[in-house]
Amino acid sequence: MVAVNFRLALGVEEGPSLLNQLVGLLEGRAAATFVVLAGLGFTLAFAGRQHPTAAILKRATFLFILGLINLLIFEADILHFYAAYFLLGAVVLRLPLFWLPVIVIALPLEFIGLTVLFDYDTGWDWTSLAYTDLWTVPGFLRNLMFNGWHPVVPWFAFFACGMAIAKLPLRERRTQAALVFCGLALLAASVGFSQLTSTFLGPLSGLKPVPPGPFFVMGGCGTAMAVIGLCLLAFESRLLSKSFSVLLPAGRQTLTLYIAHILLGMGTLEAMGLLGAGTIESALLATLAFMLIATVFSWLWSRHFTAGPLEALMRKLAG
Repeated sequence: MVAVNFRLALGVEEGPSLLNQLVGLLEGRAAATFVVLAGLGFTLAFAGRQHPTAAILKRATFLFILGLINLLIFEADILHFYAAYFLLGAVVLRLPLFWLPVIVIALPLEFIGLTVLFDYDTGWDWTSLAYTDLWTVPGFLRNLMFNGWHPVVPWFAFFACGMAIAKLPLRERRTQAALVFCGLALLAASVGFSQLTSTFLGPLSGLKPVPPGPFFVMGGCGTAMAVIGLCLLAFESRLLSKSFSVLLPAGRQTLTLYIAHILLGMGTLEAMGLLGAGTIESALLATLAFMLIATVFSWLWSRHFTAGPLEALMRKLAG
């Protein structure tokens, strides 16, 4: 996700180069994987509580306010969308496992219906990637629910996918292997269906996050499932789990690091005069540098504190 956002900030245009193609493969899928993980973590954190609604509302409010502040700097902010996912997650938290895949399937179909009823391009200036009426009530709600960077319809499908995964017996090796197999199968199917329906569905048959058509959602869920399954299998291995243990603190501080990659990462790129004038190589070098610094910072911070700076603030204010 850092690589994708840095490429966007540097104004690197899509091209045929191998590096561009590799980063292009991550576009949308990285953010989708994080939303799936958020749904998984949300369910593990709140499903066992007797009265979780108040805590969920507080956290959603915290994320919404932080997201609005971040939106002043970075129009592709995802945090205010997370607030909406949390609110909907509270509504479906007690649903049986059967209904969550139904939601995952229904939302992309609903999105297709919305594109028939409404103009997806409304509000967008695609040349500058600016949303012209974002700070009006109709524009904000349209952006949030339908045609923003990570709209509730259909992006909540990823959150629901994570909630469904959380209800599985994840400690069982066969579940972990099934996640990898089913995830790769979904990813392959999304590519095949995308090609087969391109003449019928047009842009909605694509695998890009804009517009987020059904096969983008299918591929995003598949990618996340495969990644989660592989990570669980890796941590079953003592050798691999020890090797990856240095990355765990960064994984527990994703909120802090998300804001840091915008304020500090993109801020540094702006100070260097690279915004809108970079190359794919400079975007990837900046990504590697940020990841290294973030990993070291997170590890050092974890030696003294149990949660990252923003994570600790959220717990203090929102429980």
